[in-house]
Amino acid sequence: MNSVDVEVLRTAVSWLEAGRRVVLGTVVRTWGSAPRPPGSLMVIRDDGLVAGSVSGGCVEDDLIGRLYTGELPVYKPEVATYGAGAEESRRFGLPCGGTVQIVLEPLTERARLRELLAEIEAHRIVERRLELATGAVSLGPARAGDRLSFDGATLATVHGPKYRLLVVGAGQLTRYLAAMAVMLDYQVTVCEPREEYHRAWAPMEGVALSDEMPDDLVEVMALDANCAVVALTHDPVLDDLALARALKSPAFYVGVIGSRRNNERRRQRLLELELAPAEVARLHGPVGLNLGGLTPSEIALSILAEMTALRRGVDTGRPLDDWSASQRECRVDVG
Repeated sequence: MNSVDVEVLRTAVSWLEAGRRVVLGTVVRTWGSAPRPPGSLMVIRDDGLVAGSVSGGCVEDDLIGRLYTGELPVYKPEVATYGAGAEESRRFGLPCGGTVQIVLEPLTERARLRELLAEIEAHRIVERRLELATGAVSLGPARAGDRLSFDGATLATVHGPKYRLLVVGAGQLTRYLAAMAVMLDYQVTVCEPREEYHRAWAPMEGVALSDEMPDDLVEVMALDANCAVVALTHDPVLDDLALARALKSPAFYVGVIGSRRNNERRRQRLLELELAPAEVARLHGPVGLNLGGLTPSEIALSILAEMTALRRGVDTGRPLDDWSASQRECRVDVG
């Protein structure tokens, strides 16, 4: 769950505590192109105030109108579908004839949002199950790979950090990378066994600090397909052993800082550590997309841009103008 949607839940709780009536909207299905993916959240208050989003704005405007006419659910959840035809897609600003289906849930104490937020803030992954027939809610443990599911009767949403990032090295670049990654819903661990750097690290919310050797920590973390590892120490002794273990894991992203020449030498060393050529080929080094960045914050942005592209299945080798053209073809002029 990203930080924006967590803020939506916090806003809902504060409105409920103030005695306001609140309806929670959750995107459960999309067909074609849609502005917001399944799992996106919004809340609407009894005076029309909105937090979060489920579209580019037109669906929210319609829900506000339905609020004023008394058409939003009051007692139990309902399903609303927008963009069922081309004309309605244009009306609601949904590109390429897209359609979005939303569960509208009137919130009460039974919604268990305070408990849910407590679990999220403890960095636990939680499944929230909503029974549409009754409005009953249950909470239970979930795994990082679990996703939203909706069968028309039960809505199961997954909340909490779904992705993990291990950063080797606690330098200046790490602070920017960790801060940005937390905003993108990563559970971040910084590994720094060097005493000088470890003692100099200032605590950051949502970021754990470890003094274990990086290769040992990779083993302890039991990396899965929702994990990323980025090595930033410039020290082959620390970086290479961690990378060797990470490249043998299912981690979706393994990257390391350094020049092309240094990384070619690193790849040769990894082959000498008995990694297969296919495993070494998974290494992203130099790390990040080439955005022309020079400062630590710009480099951190380029790393997370590359990680995001891989998460979304985007071919980072594709020219940007080709990607932009494909987006223009999907765009609908809604005036």
